[in-house]
Amino acid sequence: MKLGYCSITWGGVVGHPTGVTSVKDLFYLTHGPMDKAVLDIASAGYAGVEMFDGNLAEYADRPEELRGILDTAGVSLVSVYTGANFIYADILPDEMHRIRRSAELAAAFGAERLVVGGGAQRASGTQGEDYARLGAALDQVTDVAESFGLSASYHPHLSTIVEGPEELERLMALTRIGFCPDTAHLAAGGADPAAMIRKYPDRIRHVHLKDFRKDPFAFLPLGQGELDFPDIVAAIKESGYDSWLMVELDEYDGDPRAAAEISHRYLTGLLA
Repeated sequence: MKLGYCSITWGGVVGHPTGVTSVKDLFYLTHGPMDKAVLDIASAGYAGVEMFDGNLAEYADRPEELRGILDTAGVSLVSVYTGANFIYADILPDEMHRIRRSAELAAAFGAERLVVGGGAQRASGTQGEDYARLGAALDQVTDVAESFGLSASYHPHLSTIVEGPEELERLMALTRIGFCPDTAHLAAGGADPAAMIRKYPDRIRHVHLKDFRKDPFAFLPLGQGELDFPDIVAAIKESGYDSWLMVELDEYDGDPRAAAEISHRYLTGLLA
């Protein structure tokens, strides 16, 4: 298995402000220096990086600059993360326009994978057909990704309609998109991450690893929280997945490079 790291820790995540009034431009964005993030990730021992679609969009008019950053650090752009509401029929075409642009940028910069989150929680409460709408939209995402030579996977996430194991089970029957287990989000949603990996071994196309503490709530570097990573890694190996393991850490107040190093030491020791 190859180890990669997500750039979110260098600045956190926001939505591009243009997207407030123009859904087609609502990219995710990390407000941090990508050159420093990539160099820190490489120096911590990782071979790959995952970025948000909005950060790639910032380099769309100067692609050689980002390619130079990656080449200098000696890391690959493995994956690109994006997301959308996916349940509102009127805005879905504009959301898919942005997903297509994200996939186009990902492919242009050499990424292998497109990772998506989403499924909006309505103010009035989730409607029964929202899962069918989400599943159908994720099939469209899969088609778009494949048209650019990318593998697509769905990332369950807090604050969406797919937080817990029952919600994930409901969705997985309604779409053919791959599964990206995020160990901390699954645990925070009430699931056993290893059990979810064992439940969907044939659907795993990407993996996000981060640790979690329930009380007080916190996302943490690997080995610093409550999750059973020996069992999680065993479940990943049992599934037959033998590819990139992407470590992610958002909502973190400490030094991002130090956190990356902590997780790398822990994970390489566990894999050894």
